[in-house]
Amino acid sequence: MTDATPHSPAAPQAPLLDPDDERLRQAVSRVRTEVGKAVVGQDGAVSGLLIALLGRGHVLLEGVPGVAKTLLVRAFSAALGLDTKRVQFTPDLMPGDVSGSLVYDARTGEFEFREGPVFTNVLLADEINRTPPKTQSALLEAMEERQVSSDGVTRALPEPFLVCATQNPIEHEGTYTLPEAQLDRFLLKLHIRVPERDAEVDVLRRHASGFTPRDLGAVEAAISPEEILAAQRSVDRVDATDDVLAYIVDLARATRAAASVEVGASPRAATALLAAAKAWAWLGGSPAITPDHVQAMLTPVWRHRIQLRPDAEIEGVSVDSVLASVLRQTAVPR
Repeated sequence: MTDATPHSPAAPQAPLLDPDDERLRQAVSRVRTEVGKAVVGQDGAVSGLLIALLGRGHVLLEGVPGVAKTLLVRAFSAALGLDTKRVQFTPDLMPGDVSGSLVYDARTGEFEFREGPVFTNVLLADEINRTPPKTQSALLEAMEERQVSSDGVTRALPEPFLVCATQNPIEHEGTYTLPEAQLDRFLLKLHIRVPERDAEVDVLRRHASGFTPRDLGAVEAAISPEEILAAQRSVDRVDATDDVLAYIVDLARATRAAASVEVGASPRAATALLAAAKAWAWLGGSPAITPDHVQAMLTPVWRHRIQLRPDAEIEGVSVDSVLASVLRQTAVPR
């Protein structure tokens, strides 16, 4: 997957014959159809959202204002039929505004915990890089552990749980760079581009016909929470041979040895690539991941986890170009 467009996975060596798996894939496919009622020209980004959901990960959507990042997540949430909350990240947002806080109850004379918007199935963290790192970090425990700890009490979050964060490019005024630990909790980082000309014409045609992004009534729930959890369990069962696992490790080690790289892919990055490759393989009906699945997922899974050397950045080297070079130079198992 480069930018927001995955490569087509290789044809499966043998079809998955489990009728439950096929039924679940059809339900996931209906989610894509429902999102298409509201969003045009972002099929790759929809695939990325589905992969994050199936892989129990989170997704970071980056793009300039006006390319439908927020609309995409809202339509995706509507198609899932899950409880959804939106937080507009601003410079004055506090950590407790996200995770929740203790509030004094004058009637009882005691403090009680008031849940924040993170207690939901799909959290839309809008413009996450417009708030300082202290507030950004309020999501760390929720994203990693699926829980919130306050005053010595741990409270579990609902399942499934997915954070979909949007951000403007970091060179835009009024933005803060996300901390490395925060970035590492996102399974995928997708670049949302301006759609192709025909798709953009279709966007205007819909608006001319009366479509408004504020009303997503036409988008219907296409899958149940139970089906989502079952699909996640099915993805867990996708096989990975030792050769493919070694290929992922070789790719990670190659990033660490690259001349332009300050910090390469970590073991956590390797496990994230495995999870995304399994989800992509399952969506294509494959019983096991292949090098093609790994290659398709490498860039969106690792682009936000690699740090370039300062001199390489000055020379205009991009992380995506480094990852493309790593893919070309690393031997592929047969």
